Amino acid sequence: MSKSVVLAREPADATPPGTTGPESGSARLVEVVIPVHNEERVLERSVRRVHAYLAEGLPYRFRITIADNASTDGTWQVATALERRLAHVRAVHLDLKGRGRALRHVWSRSDADVVSYMDVDLSTGLDAFLPLVAPLMSGHSDLAIGSRLHRGSMVVRGPKREFVSRTYNTLLHVTMAARFSDAQCGFKAGRTDVVKALLAGVEDEAWFFDTELLLLAERSGLRVHEVPVDWVDDPDSRVDIVRTAVDDLRGMVRVLRRTLSGPAEVPVPPRKRPRITTGVRGQLSSFAVIGVCCTLAYLLLYLLLRQLTPPLAANALALLVTAVANTAANRRWTFGLTGPRDALRHQVEGGLAFVIGLVLSTATLALVRSAVPHASRSAELLALVGANVLASAARFLLMRVWVFNPRRTDRQLHGTPVPPEEHWND
Repeated sequence: MSKSVVLAREPADATPPGTTGPESGSARLVEVVIPVHNEERVLERSVRRVHAYLAEGLPYRFRITIADNASTDGTWQVATALERRLAHVRAVHLDLKGRGRALRHVWSRSDADVVSYMDVDLSTGLDAFLPLVAPLMSGHSDLAIGSRLHRGSMVVRGPKREFVSRTYNTLLHVTMAARFSDAQCGFKAGRTDVVKALLAGVEDEAWFFDTELLLLAERSGLRVHEVPVDWVDDPDSRVDIVRTAVDDLRGMVRVLRRTLSGPAEVPVPPRKRPRITTGVRGQLSSFAVIGVCCTLAYLLLYLLLRQLTPPLAANALALLVTAVANTAANRRWTFGLTGPRDALRHQVEGGLAFVIGLVLSTATLALVRSAVPHASRSAELLALVGANVLASAARFLLMRVWVFNPRRTDRQLHGTPVPPEEHWND
């Protein structure tokens, strides 16, 4: 365990120049942590630049915390001098090295609404900071990261670092099924309550710390927001790329082993409950529009496939494609559910509607072919439309009563059902 001494206190009601104070309804606090180790040369310039930028353009209160982890040069002296000279700057000293250790120490004790960090070299452009923290303040997202691999990013760095970064993130995608694009950019933020809950499950104390935090967040079903950044490589960076890469690979193996052993069990704070669409009239109108579109797509596919395959095969293939699209569309627009959570289960359960539709349409085609052996394509289509009407009625009842039943969906999302009066309302 590291011994840490906090040498700064900030008044609870302090408001930096250029920000909006409590009296105007924006008293929320963002804590910006700058972890440093032997950075006396650049520390003062960087902190003054961050301080001036936040004071001028951030619509929230802010605090800058310099987290000195075991520096052996004059970094601590520079940090304490900045603490004395600048409002809303404090200095924290740890006796042991490790960026993750420094972030854990500050974040776990923070009273801010949002905690964040940025590298002291300020390679990442500060104009991305407000887009980074705003979705966290609004409750839209749980964590936010700057991404140098986003299509909207502007990045200047050498081929060696580019190769290492892209290789590392590709490994994360392939081995850990990570969905975030850039794990290593030193520009991240999170809701403080969420971060504190996640810290209990993060073991690393060094460079793999924030990658592990992000992986755990995704396993816990949290929302990670990505912001494109402008990033210029620091040619004087003293990061040991090889050693860091080896440590990161070890961390990936450890996390993968833990992932295979079972699901994440992190008591993350609940996000605001999503609004589940439950009114019959609203659901019917949305379901009808989606049904008409899917039926037209089904008929078109059937006609195209009928040129190549027998009627039963054409019907099955066209119905399968449109059934998947129908379930996904109704999940989003009829029943108001978004995101990947339970999407596969909804498709599997919605497959029962596909089976019902397949049985009805296949029986209809068989009857038509039996009654009129040389029936025209138009006759086949009319018969299939009638079968689809019956299948659609069954599909709606199945989705409303079972697949997307509000009580069942809410229980799976939150653990306890909402009172009946909050459901099934018109």
